[in-house]
Amino acid sequence: MNSEGPAHVGIIMDGNGRWAHQRGLLRTQGHTEGLKAAKRIVKAASDLGIKFLTLYVFSTENWKRAADEIGAIMGLLKQYLRAELEFYIENSIRIRHAGDPSGLPSDIQAELSGAMEDTRNFNGMQVILAINYGGRDEIVRAIRKMAGSQQKNIDERDIASFLDNPDIPDPDLIIRTAGEYRISNFMLWEAAYSELYVSQKFWPDWDRADLEMALENFRQRERRYGSVCA
Repeated sequence: MNSEGPAHVGIIMDGNGRWAHQRGLLRTQGHTEGLKAAKRIVKAASDLGIKFLTLYVFSTENWKRAADEIGAIMGLLKQYLRAELEFYIENSIRIRHAGDPSGLPSDIQAELSGAMEDTRNFNGMQVILAINYGGRDEIVRAIRKMAGSQQKNIDERDIASFLDNPDIPDPDLIIRTAGEYRISNFMLWEAAYSELYVSQKFWPDWDRADLEMALENFRQRERRYGSVCA
């Protein structure tokens, strides 16, 4: 069992649309409530001593959704990045990004860059926003960068060094909400030995108690990394 909690938690925040559908609301309203849940969980994770929190905000596959839904999500992102600086300062939270920024609208790129620059010296929890992110895409981009470096005798550490955030440890725990049992192209390289936790609750309903339950479940796990315990 793990006496300590995870240093790095990744969350696949799923169920916003279904949450809204159950209540006769628009999918965009579900995303608004999902954003509120994200802020609750960021605060709870910071208070509970988690050092790194990666939130799967918008995947490379999410561009297939309806244009009005994509526009609403981008609008919420822009609003959140701009409006939450005081929250970051109060909690010493550093904002970082995973994904391909070049595929984002220019105004989102600017807001994201501004949030990262404004918080780059904060020494509290680091929140990695996975926006326009896909695990396969990250690996492809890493290989392209590595090819340009002309490295030889490549090993796992070399590949890892070209990923989006090579200084951040692999996630110890990956949480998925809304009862789906799949990884959905999230941190494919980094999640090789992550513990998985699936919650049946939709993401907008998540609060600190749900995070604490996931962390307690993690502490009951026996992590062997392919070996056999004595």
